[in-house]
Amino acid sequence: MTEESFSVKVYVYDLSHGMAAVYSPMILGSRIDAIYHTSVVVYGKEHYIDQGIKSWPEPGTTKYGTPKEVIDMGHTYVTEDILDDFLDELKNHEEMKYSAIKYDLFDNNCNHFTDVLLEFLVGKNLEDRILKLPQQVLSSPNGEMLKQLLGNAGGAGNAAYGF
Repeated sequence: MTEESFSVKVYVYDLSHGMAAVYSPMILGSRIDAIYHTSVVVYGKEHYIDQGIKSWPEPGTTKYGTPKEVIDMGHTYVTEDILDDFLDELKNHEEMKYSAIKYDLFDNNCNHFTDVLLEFLVGKNLEDRILKLPQQVLSSPNGEMLKQLLGNAGGAGNAAYGF
């Protein structure tokens, strides 16, 4: 008996559409390549957070536009039913970590969600250049000032930003 495996990919979007690379030296005092939003594509669906956990039936056609890049993360033997149960558990957990109200630009964003899904599906983590971008921004010459300007950058309405 052979187990079926499923391809797992990360779709990487630049929410700034190239503007972060141009303006970050002036705003932050150091350069960043993009403001990343990521999602996990498996079983023909795109999974991400945007004011809660979403599963989109046509990968690459969300409101985030066309992915800047696609990262092949390998294959999983986790079935779609098991992933659905895992996602339901995340949605219904008492802390509701991935709800819009718990969203935090620096500490609990879409890229952190992608990282959790990747670890569950393939036992791998999202690349540091994406996952650790908030710390890079905060350690820049104007990073702390930017964080103060943004407030806590949490809650409903801010889930579209995914440093």
